[in-house]
Amino acid sequence: MNNLILLVLCFIIGMLLHHTRRMPENAHSTLNSFIIHVSLPALTLLYVHDLKVSGNVALMMAMGWIYFALAAGFFWLVGRWQNWSRSTTGALMLTGGLGNTSYVGLPMIEAYYGHQGIATGIIVDQLGSFLVMSTLGVTVAGIYSSGRPGIAEMGRRILLFPPFIALVLALLLIPVAYPEWLSLVLKRLGDTLAPLALLAVGFQLRLGHLAGNGRKLAIGLGFKLVLAPLVLLVLYVPLLGAHGQAIQITLFEAAMPPMITAAILATEHDLDPPLATLMVAVGLVASFFTLSGWWYGLRWV
Repeated sequence: MNNLILLVLCFIIGMLLHHTRRMPENAHSTLNSFIIHVSLPALTLLYVHDLKVSGNVALMMAMGWIYFALAAGFFWLVGRWQNWSRSTTGALMLTGGLGNTSYVGLPMIEAYYGHQGIATGIIVDQLGSFLVMSTLGVTVAGIYSSGRPGIAEMGRRILLFPPFIALVLALLLIPVAYPEWLSLVLKRLGDTLAPLALLAVGFQLRLGHLAGNGRKLAIGLGFKLVLAPLVLLVLYVPLLGAHGQAIQITLFEAAMPPMITAAILATEHDLDPPLATLMVAVGLVASFFTLSGWWYGLRWV
């Protein structure tokens, strides 16, 4: 609960800093750059290194990949039907297809399922959502940005994406024990991600953008918070016959609000930044209600 209070406070502070003009108009760009180049790589090096894989790991890992594939197909079809711009479609693919399975997901798991459920959450996040964001997310951002880079350029972007480099290093360093000072430094740097990310989201939020984005926002969050988790529930439980608390938590993670880093990635590639910011901000508030419903419904899985 303390983590959730911190997120809300940082979000409000970001809004106040913009309203009072205490920070430069483009301050969010600096915050986003620090998150991508420092906070997220540090967190990856710390937690992936200590990852313990067990149980229904294939289904836990697969959830994020299946989810993103559903989102890409859904928003591509709806985008053509609604005649959305490439920028809008790309923004919704990222924010509608990537869930906040770490900084909202892990505290929510602890609140609803207890501390023992966090191990499942880390697998879902690091080997699912985060890896998808570092590969397919970067690819979609490049494809839907104005530049439309080629395959070679997309491969270069993925390989040079700081969190992806950190992920590869963390996996290679699993057999090597970190010295205590390094773990402490990585934790301190990684701890900056959540407050800075919510600060940046709050700073960019313009409530006036709701007027022109209401329909897009409703479709995006309807898919993210309700439709896609429901499809995964049908796939995992009746079709694949998966049961148990690990599956409950995996599906609970599927119902998380949009990933903050996905909105940052969309903003960095100029993919409808106002809509991407709204998806995160409104989705975070709405998820406090929808997640309670999902927890109640998943008790029988």
